[in-house]
Amino acid sequence: MVQSSKLAANNEKLMHVVPNKYKIATFGMGCFWGCDSLFGATKGVLRTRVGYAGGSTKNPSYKNMGDHTEVIEIHYDPEEISYNALLELFWNNHEYGLTKRMKRQYMSLILYHDDYQLAIAKDSLAYELTQRAPEQIVTEIAKAEKFYPAEDYHQKYRLQGHSDLAKAIGLIGSESDSELLQTSHVAARLNGYLIGVGGLEQFESEAPRLGLDTEHIRYVRNYVIENEGGGIFC
Repeated sequence: MVQSSKLAANNEKLMHVVPNKYKIATFGMGCFWGCDSLFGATKGVLRTRVGYAGGSTKNPSYKNMGDHTEVIEIHYDPEEISYNALLELFWNNHEYGLTKRMKRQYMSLILYHDDYQLAIAKDSLAYELTQRAPEQIVTEIAKAEKFYPAEDYHQKYRLQGHSDLAKAIGLIGSESDSELLQTSHVAARLNGYLIGVGGLEQFESEAPRLGLDTEHIRYVRNYVIENEGGGIFC
């Protein structure tokens, strides 16, 4: 059991803030809980948030999404991970939605933020078409427009399931800062590590700089070991 009182919500050691310089990638890959964990603990990713985009409905919500799609917005360091590498994770982690038409909420979608991303996305789609033939890929590529963050209970969903740990870093509870659900670097990392993303070696090398104390490191480490290699599920 993690004792939340041992790590105050405003502990300056916790690595919540990300560098000012980053790039943004936005993908629709079916249910956004799984991809939030997948990318959150991927090396080079600074933070993530999930939400709704790709449509024209004003102010969508989970119960009234209109013509939007569940997407993940990824803030990444291009010196640590390339857009090509992010696309590789995209193509390899939602097989079913690539070749079968899903309802718009769960469709396979790449939303590009500039001409460079558009060119790379088109090239990657062309490559995937040759690799998966004769299957027809249904992934759509479109310009990124307005992103609507999903409700708090969708953000860092796996981490919020570990309530004591989530309280300890100020995500939930009476003294929480719910904005951190979308902006915190350490929250994004833990949301992936807790289901085994990244693996034990990466977690142990990174854990000290995340600002966690030894008890919390031990707690997360046990889940990394238990879940490593288990796959990403919604």
